[in-house]
Amino acid sequence: MAADQVSTALLSAADLAAPSSELAAGQGAPLALARLRRLGAGLLPWLLPAALLTLWFAGAAQGWISPQVLPPPQFVFDTLRDLASSGELWLHVSASLQRVLVGFAAGAVLGLVLGSAMGLSRSVEAYLLPTFNALVQIPVLAWMPFVLLLVGIGEPLKYILIAKAALVPVALNTLQGFRQTPQALREVGAVYGYTRRQQVLEIVLPHAVPTLFTGLRLGFTKAWLSLVVVELVASSEGLGYLIVYGRQLFQLDQVMAAVIVVGAIGYAIDRVLDLGERRFGGTR
Repeated sequence: MAADQVSTALLSAADLAAPSSELAAGQGAPLALARLRRLGAGLLPWLLPAALLTLWFAGAAQGWISPQVLPPPQFVFDTLRDLASSGELWLHVSASLQRVLVGFAAGAVLGLVLGSAMGLSRSVEAYLLPTFNALVQIPVLAWMPFVLLLVGIGEPLKYILIAKAALVPVALNTLQGFRQTPQALREVGAVYGYTRRQQVLEIVLPHAVPTLFTGLRLGFTKAWLSLVVVELVASSEGLGYLIVYGRQLFQLDQVMAAVIVVGAIGYAIDRVLDLGERRFGGTR
C-alpha cells in the first residue's frame, strides 16, 4: 500500500513538472530565434566587405585585373606588415592623428560657440546664418590657396582647414539642437521663475545633447576626410602623404595599404563616437 502511494506521488510530481518543462521549451525557442536574429543583424554589415574581399582574391588569382592596376591582396598585406614592422606606418599614423585631433578640437569648440550663440539669440542668427550658409558651400580645397597665402604651407594650414571642416556640422547641429526644445517646456520654466541661465542649463541643454553628439560625430568625419585631402596636397608626412608618395613611385601596393589604414582608423573612431553618442546622448 505504501508502495502504491509512493508511485502515485511520483506520477503526480512528473505531471506537475511536465508543463513547466514544456513552458521552458516554449520560451526557449523564441529566445533562440531572437539570438539568431541578433547574430544575423550583426553579420549583415560584413557581407558586402567579405564579398568584395573574395572578389579581390578571385580576381588576383584568375588574372582578371593586371597586378600593376590592382595588386594582389597578399602583396598589399605584406607591404602593410613591412610598413608596420619598420615603424614607418606608425610615424605617418601619429602625424595624421595629431593633426586631425588638434584641428577637430579647434573646429568643434568654435562650432559649439557659434551654434550656441545663434541658437540662443534670434538676432545673432539673423546676422550670421545667411553668411555662414554661403561660406560653408565652399569646399576645403577651394580655401587652400587663400589660407596658403596667409599662413604658408606649414602645419597651421592643415589645422585651419581641418577645423573649418569640423566647424560646419558642429555649428549647424548645435543650432538645431538648441531650437528643438518644446515651447511648452520653456513656458513651464517661465511659470516657475527660471532665470535665463537656468532655462538654458536645465531645459534647453538636456534636449540638445543628442543633436550635439550627432554634430560632433559628423564633424569628426568631415575632419578626417579633410585631413587626407590636405595631406594629399601639402604634406611631407602622414597617411595622405603616404598615398601620394606611393602613387608617384607607382607603388600601388603602398597606396592600397595606406587606404586600408585610413579606412580602418576612420571606422574605429566613428564606432567610438557612436558609443559615446549612445551612452551620453540618450540615443538607442
